Parts: sequence; structure tokens; C-alpha cells
Amino acid sequence: MAKKKDDPRNKLVASNKKARHDYNIIDEYECGMVLTGTEVKSLRQGRASLVDGFADVTGGEVWLQNVHIMEYAQGTWTNHAARRKRKLLLHRYEIQKLEQKLKETGYTLVPLSLYFKDGRAKVNIALAQGKKMHDKRQTLREKQDTRETARALAAARRRQQ
Repeated sequence: MAKKKDDPRNKLVASNKKARHDYNIIDEYECGMVLTGTEVKSLRQGRASLVDGFADVTGGEVWLQNVHIMEYAQGTWTNHAARRKRKLLLHRYEIQKLEQKLKETGYTLVPLSLYFKDGRAKVNIALAQGKKMHDKRQTLREKQDTRETARALAAARRRQQ
């Protein structure tokens, strides 16, 4: 049976658009998350923010911190804390590889997106290196140049027709 594109089991909940602007992405990992019931229900409603989020390795485990998942509106005393630490599920060799890289200066783990894949909550984290201000300007300049050349080519094609 073919999957539909608008399948509710495969849904983007939140993305961190600023991360690609602020960091050079070196490597990406798809991780599972250890969540409570009210967190999953809140995510299904699309109520999450990755803005200040980061991940770190402690005790051989990867923890996602400062990711805001709003409290579930119909939750009672079983509701979760909005900014609690959440454990990420990765293979041991991936965790060891990340731990070695994070010991070097300048590297960090940044969440890029939070989504559901086949009904399970996943987070896409990236091993990243911070950009300097002039690197950000250079990236913006390159984007603007490619946009201008694409416009010029499109205008030339319209003139030929």
C-alpha cells in the first residue's frame, strides 16, 4: 500500500531555520526521543519550539535540552514540564563518535527539526560548528548572487520567447 503525502503519521512539528544560518552543518543524525504521553499529545497538536535547543552527551547518553514542548491543554496532574531534559535514542557507536567530536572546541549539537515518522516522534540533530559574522555575510551574499543570476536568466528566456 502506497503512503500518502499528507499522512498524519509523517508530519513535521517544528524546525529550526536559524540553525543553518548560524552554524556550518557537518553531520546529521535522526534520533528517537523518550517522551511522556502528554508530550506526544502536545506534539501531535504541533506545539513545540526548537529555538534555544541544544544536545549534549553525558554519561554515555545524549540529552536534548531547552526544547520547549508546551503543556498539554487537557492534561491534569500528569502533565510534563515544558523545558525538561529529554533523552535521545542513538546507537552506541554514534554516541561515541559524537562524544569525541564534542570534546574538540567549536563543535555543538543542534536540533534541526522535530517530526513524526511512521507515528513515532523523531528529532533530526546536527553536529555543527559556529559561523563567524563574516561567514554569515558571505553566505547571504552568495544566496543573493544566485538569486540575481536566476532572475537574469529567467528574464532572458522571457525575452527570447
